[in-house]
Amino acid sequence: MRILVVSDLHYRLPHWDWLVEAAGRVDVVAIVGDLADVVSPVPHEVQTVVLSTYLERIADRVPVLAASGNHDLDGPGVHGEQVAAWLRRPGHPALHVDGASVDLADTRFTVCPWWDGPVTREEVAAQLATAAVDRPERWVWLYHAPPAGTPLCHDGRRTFPDQELADWIAEHSPDLVLCGHIHQAPWVEGGSWHARLGDTWVFNAGKQIGKVPPHITVDLEAGTAHWFGVFESETISLG
Repeated sequence: MRILVVSDLHYRLPHWDWLVEAAGRVDVVAIVGDLADVVSPVPHEVQTVVLSTYLERIADRVPVLAASGNHDLDGPGVHGEQVAAWLRRPGHPALHVDGASVDLADTRFTVCPWWDGPVTREEVAAQLATAAVDRPERWVWLYHAPPAGTPLCHDGRRTFPDQELADWIAEHSPDLVLCGHIHQAPWVEGGSWHARLGDTWVFNAGKQIGKVPPHITVDLEAGTAHWFGVFESETISLG
């Protein structure tokens, strides 16, 4: 299984066009938050209509996993905390979004939403605990913010650690966690696009200029992860 991982596309439509085409070369596409862009002049409600169309176009080709980020929130849920309600209304059988866990071949994918407060945080904790039951050979999480204790949360000046994610990784030991959020992490001194927490590999492709977005291709059969960073690239072994 080859997994194409991107994050932080921020409504950059040429990057979405590239993703539609690139989907034909992999088995799964994972989009890890900030599909939309709150500072865009395009109204958020218009962005989500366009993005929903892109997600369905990609899902026509391969299974798609799409987790929300902070830019994707569009209003309070029933509990009063912000959610990406538009991303919780998938209409395509191959599109798996916030709150989903799905088994593809021998791999379970759990798609975690961006949580805005204690209620939605506990929903993520419960989601992970439920998905841990009878887990298959591999378990992959999508979670927008990178975990504490890794260089993936360093932007060159400060770190933005997600301690909850680090604690959940310590509790459940997933095989891979796919993140984003900190755009500069792969390029800055003290940052990186990959890290390990215990036996768990954690990835953040970053965000950069160019016609092609930074992305990671994880090849589970070959046991490799290849990062394309626009001006540089790197391949590591997952063994």
